[in-house]
Amino acid sequence: MSVRRRAIVCGTSFGRFYLHALAQHPAVELAGVLSTGSRASAEYAGQYGIAHYTALSELPPDIDFACVVVRAGVSGGPGADISETLLTRGIHVLQEHPLHPAELARCLRSAHRHGVRYSVNAFYPTVAPIARFLQAAELLRRHGAPLFVDGICGAQVLYPLLDVAARAVGRLRPSVLRPFVPARCGPYTSLHGEIGGVPCTLRVQNQIHPVDADNHALLLHRLTLGFESGILALADTHGPVIWSPRLHTHRDATHRLVLSGPGTERLSLPSSEMLAGTESGTFRDVFDRLWPQAINLAMSEFIATWGDPAAAARSAQWASGVTAFWHEVSTALGSPDLIYPEAPPPVNLADLLPGIGENR
Repeated sequence: MSVRRRAIVCGTSFGRFYLHALAQHPAVELAGVLSTGSRASAEYAGQYGIAHYTALSELPPDIDFACVVVRAGVSGGPGADISETLLTRGIHVLQEHPLHPAELARCLRSAHRHGVRYSVNAFYPTVAPIARFLQAAELLRRHGAPLFVDGICGAQVLYPLLDVAARAVGRLRPSVLRPFVPARCGPYTSLHGEIGGVPCTLRVQNQIHPVDADNHALLLHRLTLGFESGILALADTHGPVIWSPRLHTHRDATHRLVLSGPGTERLSLPSSEMLAGTESGTFRDVFDRLWPQAINLAMSEFIATWGDPAAAARSAQWASGVTAFWHEVSTALGSPDLIYPEAPPPVNLADLLPGIGENR
């Protein structure tokens, strides 16, 4: 039987999803939670039957790794400082994005100095529909280079959008994105340039509610990748992924499009089809299944780097590149506008348009 790694989770806001995930991971023993001492954190510790620590000095010596799910300094929190302290104690660290490039460099240096692994979790690349999108993109690249990338996202999730887009085209550099002039159109700021040498347009909702930053994005991610053979589209962060083959047929001697007979086999293909495994579910399904699965996949990949220095080096190089690019794009965007909207009204389109949900 393989040894189970003892882990702690630092932070219980988004960190509660890590708790839920690691409690199910077959190679992990969830050993505790570190927090500032909130009642909610104590309740989570009680729920999972684990220790509740309120100071790094309280941690026992047998912790193998920590998931730091606390905002880093670039977002106004102490996450990078927590990570660095854990690293100096010989504890491997997986930290939730994003960090300032200088924070990331500091943590990577500390990890190297103390012989442990440090990695940044962009989170969304391992969410099942996005992972499937990336798998399809890799297969399509074998038949031809991408022609363009088109993306939309909220400012809160710009880092993973850039990460996913770079993975989709197969490389990060050369990359540059600059605002259009004029850049603003409605709630979005438009940028253009390239990612991995592929022409790219990106619209970012550069707006934040200062006391409710996790809400009020009109959408999280939408990403389209164009090829000579067709269009691969991630309709939403949590699916579906749609493949639309390119419409094309030859012409006859009278210059009319040929619609039947030899050479028209491609016309029998669906004009669009959803990739299996990317079907959208409810938001509860996202929280209860998709996100914990994504965390555990990222966790397994992270643990695998402990015995593979080359994989760890590739991971560090990728995180450094994406972090630097994210910082460049964020600087080009400028400070987000502060917004104070009310909660959006719930609208069930199936009630207004009967039949919309019949394929579920």
